[in-house]
Amino acid sequence: MAESQTSTETDWVSRFADDVIAESERRAPGKPVVVASGLSPSGPIHLGNLREVMTPHLVADEIRRRGLTVRHLISWDDYDRYRKVPAGVAGVDASWAEHIGKPLTSVPAPTGSAYPNWAEHFKAAMAGALDELGVEYDGISQTEQYTAGTYREQILHAMRHRADIDAVLDRYRTKKDPAGGGGGQGTGGRKPQQQKKVDEAELEAAEGSGAADEDDGSGNSAGYFPYKPYCGNCEKDLTVVTSYDDDTTELNYTCSACGFAETVRLSEFNRGKLVWKVDWPMRWAYEGVIFEPSGVDHSSPGSSFVVGGQIVREVFDGVQPIGPMYAFVGISGMAKMSSSKGGVPTPADALEIMEAPLLRWLYARRRPNQSFKIAFDQEIQRLYDEWDSLARKVADGSVLPADAAAYARAVGTAAGELPSTPRPLPYRTLASVADITAGAEDQTLRILSELDPENPLTSLDEARPRLDRAESWITTQVPAEARTIVREESDKELLGSLDEQGRESLRLLLEGLDSHWSLDGLTTLVYGVPKVLAGLAPDAKPTPELKAAQRSFFALLYRLLVSRDTGPRLPTLLLAVGADRVRRLLAG
Repeated sequence: MAESQTSTETDWVSRFADDVIAESERRAPGKPVVVASGLSPSGPIHLGNLREVMTPHLVADEIRRRGLTVRHLISWDDYDRYRKVPAGVAGVDASWAEHIGKPLTSVPAPTGSAYPNWAEHFKAAMAGALDELGVEYDGISQTEQYTAGTYREQILHAMRHRADIDAVLDRYRTKKDPAGGGGGQGTGGRKPQQQKKVDEAELEAAEGSGAADEDDGSGNSAGYFPYKPYCGNCEKDLTVVTSYDDDTTELNYTCSACGFAETVRLSEFNRGKLVWKVDWPMRWAYEGVIFEPSGVDHSSPGSSFVVGGQIVREVFDGVQPIGPMYAFVGISGMAKMSSSKGGVPTPADALEIMEAPLLRWLYARRRPNQSFKIAFDQEIQRLYDEWDSLARKVADGSVLPADAAAYARAVGTAAGELPSTPRPLPYRTLASVADITAGAEDQTLRILSELDPENPLTSLDEARPRLDRAESWITTQVPAEARTIVREESDKELLGSLDEQGRESLRLLLEGLDSHWSLDGLTTLVYGVPKVLAGLAPDAKPTPELKAAQRSFFALLYRLLVSRDTGPRLPTLLLAVGADRVRRLLAG
């Protein structure tokens, strides 16, 4: 594990860790450093929301590496209202609309779920992904906090100071309010002229903590109240507070959904919550949060983060956390995911096709204010190539300091290394083999063992879990029409139409198969055949004419082997097909 850097070349995580430690010592010397994230299980928790967790996680982990005690709080905003029925969720239909307005923990889980309610169902998938990613955190259920009366004094305090809160909010009511929710995903500053489809995807991804559409308690003819009860009859938050007495804490409300009315004492009542723009700063003060990131939308006037900074100071006598505004996380190949799942991919989706260290690296290597994309399409192969290249540079000592730090943060945490693949063969090779063999283990082992005859693979476990991720990518992300199907019989018509040069190129290839039967050997062979035909040495440097001849030769081989002009890398394809079958298909 690399030690923390203290030079001018420190990475962004180290710089934030320096600031957080200094701020924590100033505010609460000798106490654990507190960083925070907020997630709403209002539906599938997507990869954009993961930045809300990974940014403080990486900073917290750096602080742990320095030997300090740190708490990473993840507030599960499961007491938020259920706002809409998400599209494309299995086991959910239009009938779930009847639950809109209830707390997420009072909404039934999707049909067939093993979990007791909606919130727990979606929390479970995210919790599993965070565990696989090595994220250490203290989870806090806001349902449990509110219904246990944990925030009772803070609620009563907010109600006593409702005029002060109203005054802060009123400073922004004439401005355009982006209705920023806490912990939400920002829009990344995209310009209007960009594609509408991308903007709609980003808006969907912007629904961070589930508070984006929540009102701030204003618009009540009886006055301003920062607290909203859930109805005692229908459980919905479509309630209006009609009066409140500070001395007795007696509160009257009516429900616009079912007409129910009730008088309660807030000193005893636990079925409601502070409105979001008051709830968030209240928690900052209550938990003593030093560091919490937020989406870029919170840099706007009237956003939850900006307003919360004033409310925490003026009402709760606290201090706003330090923390960056984080940029949008895009998805390469998301169109396919959206059509099949009705939403943005989740961390669990990503971990089906890539190893945890790679996913961690994507968040660690970019500063929070830099947007980036996570690949679900062919780009994942290039991403893995880049990752493997970085690993080689780390191994030989040629890596730059900031890149070394990002790599160290990806492969492990202060608690130790994450699981890794013993023989990390190229992802694109594994994907090609999985494509050609359709996952047949005996065939897969045969091919992979022939990649490097000097050091053959003896068990598929040596290539796992990367092999499993590549197989999953092929089966879930590559359309059926793009899969590789090797011909059963030779294309006699095409073979019969070849000119002398075409026949000679195939003869040279077949002649060299046995002596070149390895990944490197076949690479040399397929690139060398056009060189020999041109009267050049097999190691001659390519010219534009030679490159054109190579492309023509490659296209011929693809047509004879898989009836297409393109396909997996030819050396991998030849190994997968096997020498005997290659001879049968190319010799006719």
